[in-house]
Amino acid sequence: MISVNNVTMRYGARLLFDDVTCTFMAGRRYAITGPNGAGKSTLMKILTGELEPTKGNVARPKKLGVLRQDQFAFDDFRVIDTVIMGNASLWETLQEREALYAKPHDELTDADGMRLGELEGIVGEEGGYTAESDAAILLDGLDVPAELHERKMGELQGGQKVRVLLAQALFGNPAALLLDEPTNHLDLESINALNIALQKYDGTVLLVTHDHDVVDEVATRIWNFDNHEIEDFKGPYAEYLQKEATTA
Repeated sequence: MISVNNVTMRYGARLLFDDVTCTFMAGRRYAITGPNGAGKSTLMKILTGELEPTKGNVARPKKLGVLRQDQFAFDDFRVIDTVIMGNASLWETLQEREALYAKPHDELTDADGMRLGELEGIVGEEGGYTAESDAAILLDGLDVPAELHERKMGELQGGQKVRVLLAQALFGNPAALLLDEPTNHLDLESINALNIALQKYDGTVLLVTHDHDVVDEVATRIWNFDNHEIEDFKGPYAEYLQKEATTA
């Protein structure tokens, strides 16, 4: 669940939205629609904490899955590691633990030994001992074959990369999932895999997309930006479009 409390966003004299208060509930999939420049992507950045609003605040869960936009950011990493990076706390812990274990035995201090004990505790709490197998299950479910799991991200095609990044967003069982234009550069097969994954996900989904078919397949609620206001429509996108057509 994500709660938005009296949020306003301005850029100078330009108002994007004003005094927005709402709660995005678990188990619901929200499509955020509206014209270019209306503030959809800005709202998503506020929800993730990347941007601070002009006024108001956001309460978000501890684990938040975000679909990354930069397909090249992970080119030097293995596919399986890229997925595990979706749990930033676990990934940082694994890297610190690996660095300590790599030290020569005679250089390990008592402090290093105590820190290793702490790190092992975090790894256990965060599911680190099954991280690679959990990541592999996510990748398999998104039709990323096992022979690609050990490859570098830079060796994958664009659609494959997006599927890996979706697995990254889903890794660690986040309570909410935020996706900004996830179907960009995807082929039909990858879009179908995305739709199925989102329909199976039982947390909160917030989705910004211009792909009407994806909205119709996935969304259970529509949030439409129009003239600095946000309309919350309870129903499928086809019904929303029909309502708009009859009131135009």
